[in-house]
Amino acid sequence: MIILPAIDLHHGCAVRLFKGDYAQMTEYSKEPEKVAKYFADCGAKHIHLVDLEGAKTGETVNISSVEKIVKATGLTAELGGGIRSMEVVEKYLGIGVSRVILGTAALKDPAFLEKAVSKHGEKIAVGIDINGGKVAVSGWTEVSDVDFRDFCKKMENLGVQTIICTDISRDGAMQGTNRALYAELQKEFKMNIIASGGVSTLEDVEVLSGFGVYGAILGKAIYTGAIDLKDALKLARGGNL
Repeated sequence: MIILPAIDLHHGCAVRLFKGDYAQMTEYSKEPEKVAKYFADCGAKHIHLVDLEGAKTGETVNISSVEKIVKATGLTAELGGGIRSMEVVEKYLGIGVSRVILGTAALKDPAFLEKAVSKHGEKIAVGIDINGGKVAVSGWTEVSDVDFRDFCKKMENLGVQTIICTDISRDGAMQGTNRALYAELQKEFKMNIIASGGVSTLEDVEVLSGFGVYGAILGKAIYTGAIDLKDALKLARGGNL
């Protein structure tokens, strides 16, 4: 299993939200590229980036910060937040992002999703943010009436290879990840499943790895010290602490 330490970007700073609430935001660094460099120094090979402003507006507000992170670290970067046109897809891939994540657009603009997957294949992932069993969009500010299982199946049928599934109720809450959810997804679908939201203990990492999940995103837990990133990387690679 791969570990993807996360950086959420807002006004060029590294921040974290509590359960997706923009009003409950904690700023961790004004130089996110230094945070990313720390992740790389710990042995991370991947990084998960989110443009929080882009998620709400559809604009590439933090693209300069993203480029600094990619160039400073050489980490394999995936990025989501506001990617709603082929122009934006090309822009991020052009600065070295390895995989872009479509969220709102995947639900609301299926023609765009199909075009992006057709052209870029594995470089296109879909973020499926879950609130009460339904798919949430627009930076988690809007909950659709689409069941997340139905949406996952649709993504698989369209040829999407990787999905990032977030249980919003667990995100940033340090209450543990939704293990049952990821066990279900891993069993039901053949796509690469990346677990996101609430991964807050080394036991969470070990259990997800045992499920055979492709990846796990670590956010608040590594910022607060609840999880040592080096230990998480070791566990995910099948090592013992």
